[in-house]
Amino acid sequence: MPDQPARFASLVQASAQKSGAKYPTWHEDHQPAEPYIFSGMEPQQSSDTSIAPVATARPSVAHRRSLAVALVIGLVVGGGGVGAVWALSDGSSGTGPTASGPAADARAACDALDGFDESKYDVEGPEGDIALNHWGAAGALSAAAAAGDARYKLLAQAIRRSQDHHAQAFKFNDDVKKELAEARRICEGL
Repeated sequence: MPDQPARFASLVQASAQKSGAKYPTWHEDHQPAEPYIFSGMEPQQSSDTSIAPVATARPSVAHRRSLAVALVIGLVVGGGGVGAVWALSDGSSGTGPTASGPAADARAACDALDGFDESKYDVEGPEGDIALNHWGAAGALSAAAAAGDARYKLLAQAIRRSQDHHAQAFKFNDDVKKELAEARRICEGL
């Protein structure tokens, strides 16, 4: 039966050579080649802290090219679908809150102006807030309509002038009332 300490020493030495750790070498008489003092606080791993870089897999050129082609095809098909829907709608069809386009904006501006009661503009609370927001919405929607179609420019100008006169006088004087009447007259003709 082979000598157990010698067999253990050869296993430790072989393991040390594989891992690069430094362990004492053994002579035939089982004596260390150099003095070795064992400490219970020795590191269990080698002190070499360098880590070999990990090779990252880069996608092949063919893979990147096919990804780019798929992206371009998706954009073309998606853009074509949106373009077809846009081309088939004239922008002024439909009524109600989901309608779009300059004509719908002008109708919504007139609806907001119909809901505007200037006598409640200075009232504190919800009634005053409603009046303020109806007048502001009429101005914004008429401006959007005029930006999309020049036929609604006069409506936008009349509402804008009424707001400008009110901002100068801080009351609903004759100039403000005249411009509001003009805007309402234009709305009747739509």
